[in-house]
Amino acid sequence: MSQGPRSGLSAVSAALLAMSRHLEVRDVLKTIVASARELLDAQYAALGVPDDHGGFAQFVVDGVSDAQWKAIGPLPRRHGILAAMLDEARPERLADVRKDPRFEGWPSAHPDMSDFLGLPIRDGDEVIGALFLANKNCPKPDGGCGFTEDDQELLSILAQHAAIALTNARLYERSRELTIAEERSRLAHELHDAVSQKLFSLRLTAQAAATLVDRDPDRAKGELQQVAALAAEAADELRAAVVELRPTALDEDGLIATLRTHAQVLDRAHSARVTFDSRGVRALPAAQEEALLRVAQEALHNALRHSGAALVEVTLTKRGQGAALRITDDGGGFDPTAVRSAGRHLGLVSMRDRASGVGGRLDVQSAPGKGTTVEMEVPGG
Repeated sequence: MSQGPRSGLSAVSAALLAMSRHLEVRDVLKTIVASARELLDAQYAALGVPDDHGGFAQFVVDGVSDAQWKAIGPLPRRHGILAAMLDEARPERLADVRKDPRFEGWPSAHPDMSDFLGLPIRDGDEVIGALFLANKNCPKPDGGCGFTEDDQELLSILAQHAAIALTNARLYERSRELTIAEERSRLAHELHDAVSQKLFSLRLTAQAAATLVDRDPDRAKGELQQVAALAAEAADELRAAVVELRPTALDEDGLIATLRTHAQVLDRAHSARVTFDSRGVRALPAAQEEALLRVAQEALHNALRHSGAALVEVTLTKRGQGAALRITDDGGGFDPTAVRSAGRHLGLVSMRDRASGVGGRLDVQSAPGKGTTVEMEVPGG
């Protein structure tokens, strides 16, 4: 077999073990692509999962930077070699993909590719994806393909196991969707029982205050204070329930895009300046991404509602195999010890629980007049 940087049974075993560690479909796809590129020592790798409308439901790449991928544009359509891989369901090994009669070009920002190896990923008779490799890192025979028959055989083994891993991940996600549906139903009942009752009490209290304004202003003031307290309790219970629902934006756009959008929305909605920056972070396990997003949301809520900050900065940076999230504001700050002793946690307990729940850690630095910094680190996968 071809002698890449990691060849032989140990490399195959490492790739298969990596695929079996993940349950989320997106994580499995990324692991398959990264494993294939490393195993066959290729410059580029991609995996496309077809939808039912002539395009791709998902298309994952490895070897292309985030900036390049953004410049390339929308997901590719099913045409040319990509369509052949899915529709004809046979391997393709080409010395120069650009010279194939089925080649239909690519966007201007697309990296240049020549030698090509692609295989369908099948679940029985169904083609559930197609795996592509391009630009083998080796000397090419004159007019020939850098990918060999041994490479094709090795990729075929990987594709068979990829089909199992992908099918298992899909089954897991379907099971989780059913669980989420049941959880949504439970939350709906809780919202009805808790929040609606508080809103009913709030309405009655407001009506009482209205009748007392003229004849007993002091009692009316007390009733209005109760209205404010009930409204705050209802808002807190509603936010606590909604926070437990996993946002669809994470699955559709990924963590970086979701955080960037969230920061932009808050920047427009508040007088404080809210910025976001990300450096070097690749995809993380789904549970870690969700925990990072939830902590960011809680920390931003605190900064914008309680600190009086003029500037809130959110950064997400690569740290080892994982990532570090940092939310810093120039607001009034607080004494963490005094907050704990007063029984007000500002969400610190839930943030620490989310961090520890995914094997991460949370650190909060603040002092009166010194602003606040919340930092969460996760290990990656």
